Amino acid sequence: MIDGTFPDPVHITLPGGRSAAFALAETSLRQGEAMAAVIKDAGDDPDVTHGALVRATLRPGPAGTGVRFRAGPGVGTVTRPGLPLPPGEPAINPVPRQMIMAAIGAADVEVEISIPGGEALAQQTLNPRLGIVGGLSILGTTGIVIPFSCAAWIDSIRRGIDVARAAGVAHIAGATGRTSESAIQRHYALPDIALIEMGDFVGGLLKYLRTHPVARVTIAGGVGKMTKLAQGRMDLHARRGAVDFAALAQLAARAGAAGTICDAIGRANTAAEAFITYAPLAPAIAAAAWQTCSEVLAGADITLDVAVFDHAGGLLALQEPRNRRT
Repeated sequence: MIDGTFPDPVHITLPGGRSAAFALAETSLRQGEAMAAVIKDAGDDPDVTHGALVRATLRPGPAGTGVRFRAGPGVGTVTRPGLPLPPGEPAINPVPRQMIMAAIGAADVEVEISIPGGEALAQQTLNPRLGIVGGLSILGTTGIVIPFSCAAWIDSIRRGIDVARAAGVAHIAGATGRTSESAIQRHYALPDIALIEMGDFVGGLLKYLRTHPVARVTIAGGVGKMTKLAQGRMDLHARRGAVDFAALAQLAARAGAAGTICDAIGRANTAAEAFITYAPLAPAIAAAAWQTCSEVLAGADITLDVAVFDHAGGLLALQEPRNRRT
């Protein structure tokens, strides 16, 4: 807007001080308006926004107003408290805002961010549950994509808890996947806002709850993930290790399984096979998983229960609080 030219590639200083260059996919310059766009490259990250076009349009603002932000088509608007931005604000998070303002300087400018097709893409994200309507969020804290979105996923868990707490939700449920999430929602008749899609990051959810408590939390998952949790794992992803079938056989023995059954469990290929071999494993796993979680929540005034489901969403076991508080 200042000199009518668009540097291509454009060089940006990331929050951590590193520099990155981005090729421009679109540019336009009209009376009172300049627009430039880039293509989102998520690398190896399983991100629904990979390949999306992100446009930034700048227009002069009234004198003395500084930099103002606007949600264009495909970018959402915050409607619930509990997020880093108040209701009514465009879903452009604080760090991206700081980067934009640092690049613009002291000019009085309106910045509109838009993502064609963003409203449809947002339906595949947590935005509708978090109360962000109309499109995607402009996120980021470092400007660097971490494969598998570990940091981004944990941040989503925290924002989900913040929104539930701000809405006065007393009982939330963290689930490892969609099947267990749907099953636990039906079991307790929970509203969508109470559901936290924790994936493999049960440790991230519990540690945040310890300092941001709710009255009650349910941890729900399938037999494989819950077996790992019962064996003391806080990150349930396969890359962090497999189910310890020898330990599972020992647990079955303590639950009263015969020696031949324990041997079969020790040779099982999957946790589901072990559960089929000896059905009483389910309550034993739920109890052990409850103990693992309760140790993380020690000292927090939170009621805890753990639910184990089969692959079809059938409830195999529910370990409710032994004392009403952990």
